[in-house]
Amino acid sequence: MQTQAEIFEYAGFWVRVAATLIDTLLIMLITLPLLWSIYGADYFESTAILNRSADFIISWLMPAVGVIVFWMVKQATPGKMALSLRVLDADTGNSLSAGQSVGRYLAYFVSMLPLFIGIIWVAFDKKKQGWHDKLAGTVVVRAKNRAPEKVQFPSAL
Repeated sequence: MQTQAEIFEYAGFWVRVAATLIDTLLIMLITLPLLWSIYGADYFESTAILNRSADFIISWLMPAVGVIVFWMVKQATPGKMALSLRVLDADTGNSLSAGQSVGRYLAYFVSMLPLFIGIIWVAFDKKKQGWHDKLAGTVVVRAKNRAPEKVQFPSAL
């Protein structure tokens, strides 16, 4: 929840791309060793989207549940936390509800289908919202004036 002292600005396209890259790397660091330990190296030679029984759970369900839980509990995924970003309800500034979180996750697919236009939309939107944000009623923000206090040296005055 936002306190009175917090002043936010909308998070732009490139910082959100960086957060997504961090999240993708973390998800891969978890899922790839799991898949390797269950199926061995042969798994990675297959061209099928879903190979075996645990594949759907490890590759699709676990990451989705993890992202949704992070949005609800921490207001951000690890990548967004690393860059001091928060995902908030666009109307209230509060944490996302379960329905909003699930809706936002599913809306990513809508944003990606037409050549990622819904994702790129963030770069041109006034509130820096992608289609998934608009559909779920969310915004991604960061604290305004994030710079640390100006350093002053007494002898230089």
